[in-house]
Amino acid sequence: MFGYYLRLALLSLRATPVITALMVGAVALGIGAFMTTLTVYTLMSANPIEWKGDRLYAVQLDSWDPAEPYDDEHPEQAPWELTHRDAMALRESDIPVRHAAMYKVTFAVQPERRELKPFSAVTRVTDGDFFTLFDVPFIHGGPWSRSADDDGELLVVLGRSMNEKLFGGEDSVGRRLRMDDREFTVAGVIEDWQPVPKFYDTNNGAFEKAEEVFVPLGVGTELEKFSAGNTNCWKDEELQTFEDFQGSECVWWQYWVELEDAARRDRYQSFLDGYVTSQKALGRFERPLNNRLTPVDEWLEVRRVVRDDNKVLVGLSVLFLGVCLFNTIGLLLAKLVGKAGQISLRRALGARRGSVFRQQLVEVGAIGVAGGIVGLALAWLALKGVKELYNGYDELVRLDPSLAAIAISSAVIATVIAGLYPAWRVCRVPPASYLRLQ
Repeated sequence: MFGYYLRLALLSLRATPVITALMVGAVALGIGAFMTTLTVYTLMSANPIEWKGDRLYAVQLDSWDPAEPYDDEHPEQAPWELTHRDAMALRESDIPVRHAAMYKVTFAVQPERRELKPFSAVTRVTDGDFFTLFDVPFIHGGPWSRSADDDGELLVVLGRSMNEKLFGGEDSVGRRLRMDDREFTVAGVIEDWQPVPKFYDTNNGAFEKAEEVFVPLGVGTELEKFSAGNTNCWKDEELQTFEDFQGSECVWWQYWVELEDAARRDRYQSFLDGYVTSQKALGRFERPLNNRLTPVDEWLEVRRVVRDDNKVLVGLSVLFLGVCLFNTIGLLLAKLVGKAGQISLRRALGARRGSVFRQQLVEVGAIGVAGGIVGLALAWLALKGVKELYNGYDELVRLDPSLAAIAISSAVIATVIAGLYPAWRVCRVPPASYLRLQ
């Protein structure tokens, strides 16, 4: 029976191409606007490592200016980063299952392939635990050891794209790579890893691409690599050398830990409080005790990855979809009233009111499917426009399959709901009033 209803629906839609196009267009515009804003909002607010949501924590220590808050809008917040001396001190704790201190630098890469010119590569200086902490998948090799971090061994882990660029995609483990006039040995190659948002370091944009070059922690000190990310200072200090910078109260290190249960978390919180208390005795940390272990979901809120205007845009797109559906109701009424004579004849020949009602809903559903498909195309074009207009949104200009399914189902459900009244209205028309006119 559904197939019969569908054939009738397609014949009816073909009979009124202008009204059909207007209805499909109205639904498509509403769905396109709704899916564009929903896609951006969903990808911006998603936790890219949700399976570890109750184990991963960003570490915050309030070493900031005692006279001024770090964040004027949220004065209760501690700095988002740590000083060098504090990051190194926290690495001595054996409470976390894994931990990773890190910051961003740049290296001048001198490829061995003659057709490639030297180029600058954004690089992450970090602990070897970084890769297991964040479940980064390896294609070849693996992470370096703790001793490599402490000794500053000249090792490097490359992303898949970087490995293809430098070594043609071969297993490059053990190969040499020259950076900053030093010879590094490739320890591993990771899959293209692009968490969205880039939760582990949101300082230069939560949607910038993840690094494709990683080096051990000690390399940063050995080569005196200054941070290429955010560095914030509050104290009037003489900073002439890299060593001065390391001993300053400037914050520039990100620090993450994995704590497997509440008991270990409590132990680590006590460790942080004890460490800061000992530093207070040395004249540091003049602000009240405010050490924080912030899980990923809360961290994305603290860092305001999703702004309020994004939420407002989603709400406005829902209202716009409602306006489009309201217009669709008017068009459906006009179309179905025009078919009243045909429907009356079917009723007179024995068709039940329920059958006629269901057939009209199938026709409305077909409009919804067509509108949803066209709306997806419009959303895709709109997302491409977002990519062209705003830097750093490359990872947001893609339609997730689940969101595409939501778009089609939303279009069908919304259109069917909009068509309930017109379908009910035409089924209530007495057949005799039209048949007398024939």
